[in-house]
Amino acid sequence: MSVPVIEVQNLKKYFTTPRGLLHAVDDVTFTIEEGKTLGVVGESGCGKSTLGRTIIHLHERTEGKIFLDGEDISDLKGRELKKAREKMQIIFQDPYSSLDPRKTVDSTIREPLIVSKRYSKAEINERVEALMDLVGIDARLQMAYPHELDGGRRQRVGIARALALDPRFVVCDEPVSALDVSIQAHVLNLLKKLQQDHKLTYMFVTHDMSVVRHISDDICVMYLGQVVEKCPSKELFVNPLHPYTKALLSAIPSVDIDHPNKREILHGEITSPINPKPGCRFAARCKYATEACAQPQVQEEVSPGHFVTCCRIHEIG
Repeated sequence: MSVPVIEVQNLKKYFTTPRGLLHAVDDVTFTIEEGKTLGVVGESGCGKSTLGRTIIHLHERTEGKIFLDGEDISDLKGRELKKAREKMQIIFQDPYSSLDPRKTVDSTIREPLIVSKRYSKAEINERVEALMDLVGIDARLQMAYPHELDGGRRQRVGIARALALDPRFVVCDEPVSALDVSIQAHVLNLLKKLQQDHKLTYMFVTHDMSVVRHISDDICVMYLGQVVEKCPSKELFVNPLHPYTKALLSAIPSVDIDHPNKREILHGEITSPINPKPGCRFAARCKYATEACAQPQVQEEVSPGHFVTCCRIHEIG
């Protein structure tokens, strides 16, 4: 059996606030195989972006383990961390604020190549041209600044920068949410083609269920820092089990006026992620909640490859 590109074990990331510890990511475990895409979905504030940034060490974890190609990279520092980071990159959500307005397209893509010290000047020039061609940026835009580009081209620059050092793993942090719908399709198709051609492994963070369905092999549904359901993409849309997942799917707009989606309206207050009590964090909004939901919840494999964190899943599923 092949070693997964990314393996996360009981990963936690807490932030200190004046009121206590904010549990942004709390006891998350999963693997991503080579050439596959794990979609991570959930409403704003559920911790999905923090999860991706913690994996690639933009945030340092509180607890847990992170493995890259079977190697424990949880505690890497200095040169070892720099070397590992060349294999892990990120495409940011906002293609404008993630680019330095003082740098041209050429200098933005060139920067990681220079910092790596792996290439000669001639090789860097060739590499920049090849990367621009790879992501579909015209050569005439090589000396253009971010404000001279539209959103789609800016995001292509961000993608080229992320791919400059031939990474193994890329965190796609809502890379199309700031783009027009027509441009979203072009960027998503580009990401899929790059994955096929270069065996890239993605973690795709989004709140758009339609987008995650299009690009993901497996999907994790997060709620207030925890994974409540994980399974193959096709399985999730055919057989959602967790009440929160069902509510998310019911919110997808339908064009079928004869058979509209039956909305699952959530009521109740959202549990605070600061010093949360043990038990299900969705219980306050769940119509199936009982006293048992106040106890610590365990992730259970209810069918092959389909994991759910809910003590009542066999009663309500």
